Amino acid sequence: MDLDVVLFVLLMLVTITETTLSKTDKKKERPHEVKLSSVNVRDRGLVTEKLKSKDIIKEHSSYCDRDREVKHFPGITLAYVTPWNSHGYDIAKIFSQKFSYVSPVWLQIKRRKGGTFYIQGDHDIDQGWVDDVTKGKPAEMVPRVLFDGWSRSDYESLFSSEDAMEDCANALLKFIKKKKFPGVVVEIWSQLGGQYRQELVHFLKHLGEAFDQGGKTFILVIPPPVYPGNIAGMFGKSEFDELVPYVDAFSLMTYDFSNPSRPGPNSPLSWVESCVLALAPEDDPEVRQKILLGLNFYGNDYSVGKGGPIVGNQYLEILKKSKPKFKWDTDSEEHIAEYKMDSRNSIIYYPTLLSLQKRIELAKRLGTGISIWEIGQGLDYFYDLL
Repeated sequence: MDLDVVLFVLLMLVTITETTLSKTDKKKERPHEVKLSSVNVRDRGLVTEKLKSKDIIKEHSSYCDRDREVKHFPGITLAYVTPWNSHGYDIAKIFSQKFSYVSPVWLQIKRRKGGTFYIQGDHDIDQGWVDDVTKGKPAEMVPRVLFDGWSRSDYESLFSSEDAMEDCANALLKFIKKKKFPGVVVEIWSQLGGQYRQELVHFLKHLGEAFDQGGKTFILVIPPPVYPGNIAGMFGKSEFDELVPYVDAFSLMTYDFSNPSRPGPNSPLSWVESCVLALAPEDDPEVRQKILLGLNFYGNDYSVGKGGPIVGNQYLEILKKSKPKFKWDTDSEEHIAEYKMDSRNSIIYYPTLLSLQKRIELAKRLGTGISIWEIGQGLDYFYDLL
């Protein structure tokens, strides 16, 4: 691998980590105005290439109350919720019938110097909210667990000992059973930046076996198998094939295609499809349904020499102040919003009803599920599509 490719991959890792793992700057949240409609966004003519800022501002919070408890998408739907975008907690309750799994970003697994393992983050667990989302409803609560703050030596100690791997798996399983969760979403692969791939596979098999024996669901977060320029990712078909028997579902991070150094679309549709096909080229429904195609409910705002992620509230503020002009990019099948701020030309790639509908249709055609990062960042009328 030449130096340019190495630098590119490292940049992708930084972008993935910053956008999907790290806490965004907390903004002072305004009271959320809820508007109900008796008509779905499709029937209101809002799923269109021809967008206007004023229409989004007017319609974004108006979801169809009649469809609120109807799940249109046939596959598994996983919705992430983060404490730093608190509207996601409300969305999980309002649209709980549309979600197969809800994954609050609460937990971290830690390793003590003596080699034992423990779980942090239980102070964030809101049992009342869990009950509101799940009791008498199809949604299951599967908190995300992050291997947070681990050093290289911590990982090496884990991978070098069968007993340590068993102890780690059992510590997590014991915690999940104690808290009466039906399963977890585990995030570890991106933390290692593509190193120790075989060791990770071996450990995750231990984890999968433990959760299977314990009657719990095990969902694994995986990075995209293909990067821009058709560069192979840090997780590929060989690892996927080995883990399929041990993992109930794979939360595939098909977003963060672009970054401030190379501005562009969040998740070009052809790239999303290539990522799924790289893992599961054969049309095997039992395998494909385990892949949860990633949908970003955040966007990116770019201008010359700078840029970064934006969430729904920030997006709406820009629409109100700057009235961007929208155009449909047929290559990526995403909308581009162009505006000028302080004499500086800027562009936004933020999901729209049509871009989301295209990706949901792709998931249906390929027979995959979907995973959403994350529901607190999106607009309320998005959920009419699910």
